[in-house]
Amino acid sequence: MKNITVIPELFVLGAGPGDPELITVKGYKILQQADVILYDNLANKDLLSLAPEHCDKIYVGKQPYGEYTPQEQIHEMIKHFAFTKGKVVRLKGGDPFIFGRGFEEIIYAREHGIKTHFIPGITSMQASGFEDIPLTHRSLSESVWMVTGTKKDGRLSADLKLAIQSKATVVVYMGMKKLHEIAEAYIESGNGDIPAAIIQHASLPNQKSARGLVKNLPEIAESMQLTYPAIIIIGEVTNIPQ
Repeated sequence: MKNITVIPELFVLGAGPGDPELITVKGYKILQQADVILYDNLANKDLLSLAPEHCDKIYVGKQPYGEYTPQEQIHEMIKHFAFTKGKVVRLKGGDPFIFGRGFEEIIYAREHGIKTHFIPGITSMQASGFEDIPLTHRSLSESVWMVTGTKKDGRLSADLKLAIQSKATVVVYMGMKKLHEIAEAYIESGNGDIPAAIIQHASLPNQKSARGLVKNLPEIAESMQLTYPAIIIIGEVTNIPQ
């Protein structure tokens, strides 16, 4: 019996905002060829059914503000399985290069002689359309700011204060625990009456949303029982008449 040569490869694949049908055709095909899938908390588990029978499916998710798999451990798993199994698919929610640490994993893999591939996914802010919220609108918003609400050091991104000064649509990822700080930043700048929206579980059957003024976001989230995973959209685009 001939020895089978293992070719170590890493595919960093975006699973999209939640609905499994929103994955790209290329991503769909790669999942059908995977030897190992390392999947995140926000990647829809239905996508795992596309994998072949021999594929190992391993959860390496990071629950927000809870237990998580350390990034260093994920790196080690990528290396181990690439050299022992072959095609490793790192399945990450949304787009891996937008607040997803996907490029860190690609750099690590390359440093260890593993061939890498990137397959983008639809990022969660693009699912705003399911709530009839366009990110740009010719007469209201000519640009979009994407800001993380959870920096590595735990502080709110300083870029938010810059974004507030523009007329752009502002989208805050991972910001639900910073709602009070976000609202306060807008109030302090005199922009507390800008309309805003929160969308939870965007694109999924259990999608929930609420709209109001940015200064009232903490109260809105509490009354509507909105929590993570969710995106926060701030700007006049959230208040366009239907």
